[in-house]
Amino acid sequence: MTGSAPEAVSSAPPAPRSRSLTVLAGLLAAAVVAILGNLVVAVLARAAGASGDFAPLHPSAYVPLTVFGVGLGAIGWAVVRRAAKNPTGLLRWLVPVLVVVSFGPDLALLGGGTPGSGALAVAALMVMHVVVAAVAVAAYRRVLPLPVH
Repeated sequence: MTGSAPEAVSSAPPAPRSRSLTVLAGLLAAAVVAILGNLVVAVLARAAGASGDFAPLHPSAYVPLTVFGVGLGAIGWAVVRRAAKNPTGLLRWLVPVLVVVSFGPDLALLGGGTPGSGALAVAALMVMHVVVAAVAVAAYRRVLPLPVH
């Protein structure tokens, strides 16, 4: 092939649209994996004796909240990533603190009037928060990487 040049591999960063699609795909994948993880937690909790009356262990409750949590976490991650002088250091303590704070409403269900809100069901709900956080952070690290100092 005379006159044709081999295609050069560009080391330029991906185009903004391509980057946005990569982030969106990563967040969608994280939401799906977290939902599947939460499904496993809910099934195991019910098999261990958690009440089927506990609505938060039903997909109609945890699927939208999981998607919301992954999305809200990504926004927070992106803000810290851009605004903090040391985003890695800040996120290292902020993420666990926020997960522990998220247990508050779960613990408030104990002894309340929510049907099926026994200790096992509430513990399963708390584990679901950890599942979402672990999956989401792994995805954020990949699609919204932190700067290296």
